Amino acid sequence: MTKKGDPPELLVVDGREIAISNPSKVLFPEPGYTKLDLVRYYLAVADGALRGAGGRPNMLVRYPNGIGDEFFYQKRAPSSRPPWIEVVSLRFPSGRSADEVVPRDAAALAWLANLACLELHPHPVRADDLEHPDELRVDLDPVPGVKWDQVREVAHVADAVLKDYGLVGWPKTSGSRGMHVNVRIERRWSFDEVRRAALALAREVERRAPAIATSKWWKEERHGVFVDYNQNAKDRTVASAYSVRPKPAAPVSAPLSWEEVDSCEPGDFTLATMPARFASIGDRHRDIDLHAGSRLLELSAQHQREGLGDAPWPPHYQKQRGEPARVQPSKRRTSKHPLIEIGRAQRKEDALAGLERWKERHPEVVGHLEPADVLVDAMRGRSSTWTRVRVNLQHVPTKLRPVQEPLDPDEKSW
Repeated sequence: MTKKGDPPELLVVDGREIAISNPSKVLFPEPGYTKLDLVRYYLAVADGALRGAGGRPNMLVRYPNGIGDEFFYQKRAPSSRPPWIEVVSLRFPSGRSADEVVPRDAAALAWLANLACLELHPHPVRADDLEHPDELRVDLDPVPGVKWDQVREVAHVADAVLKDYGLVGWPKTSGSRGMHVNVRIERRWSFDEVRRAALALAREVERRAPAIATSKWWKEERHGVFVDYNQNAKDRTVASAYSVRPKPAAPVSAPLSWEEVDSCEPGDFTLATMPARFASIGDRHRDIDLHAGSRLLELSAQHQREGLGDAPWPPHYQKQRGEPARVQPSKRRTSKHPLIEIGRAQRKEDALAGLERWKERHPEVVGHLEPADVLVDAMRGRSSTWTRVRVNLQHVPTKLRPVQEPLDPDEKSW
């Protein structure tokens, strides 16, 4: 909501004037945080935010009417932009290209916040070398029902693997349910090599902690905490340090020390609390650029010698040499998992409402389902996402398993 006749707020940042349009527009309804609050937040943490996203091409994720309304992805920098906003031309695996924004200073962060870009989504490359990543990203994604303590355990296992190969991990909360561990690396490997190193790391974490971690790509095969190696594929981005996440309380992705991992809670860090923490202790990742690893490929080379091949890539990528069949287990001729699809919708809440209607029709099934049996898939289109809901009936007695029904809802897939 915007106050009637809300005039722009003129800020001077780094000697540049930035007009904040609709400054009182509420982006987070529950706490009432406005667009101007978002701008001031990014100015307060600018040094740390630029350490994570500065000097890199960034995909824009915009929430023009706040987190309760539609959002969209924007790879191309707006044509109407100040001359001091830097862009770089990025070519994607699809063959398309786009000029993406490269923030360099606090003024650029304020300009992005004025576009209602809540999160910073940088690529793992610098603008002066777009083919050689300088960051490996370990994305720890818990399946439904997994507690934060288990995420912490898996993070420590990942840290131990990294240390064994001379790499330094820098942990941060994701701002949601998971954790990220960023690793600076020398700029001499291709995207495919970095992804293969991430896959090797994921498999080693799973080998050391098989009860709580998994490297399995297909959701119906996962348990515990998924180590998402595919976040290192070219064109994939994750919310960087200090990003504000589109959740009701405005949580942020908080850089941590390893000592803090065991004591912090994700809800400790929000748009309201992070500026004071930053003013008090600075950026926990201030030294990340001093520790670029040189032994990236040792583990993946070892796995290849042992006969471990590639693993599935994300949808929309071309079939890769050596990649196994990119077929979900539930769609193979002999499926290990009895899955049914419930519905598809543009809005997540509409898809989940369809799930609740399905549960009302099948109350005898609900008590047998575990949290991880409900698979909520965010399917990305070219500029937006849609949601698919499936249910794994593996824990439901055979005689009680419902058959596949018409999708509810059944909206067009984008």
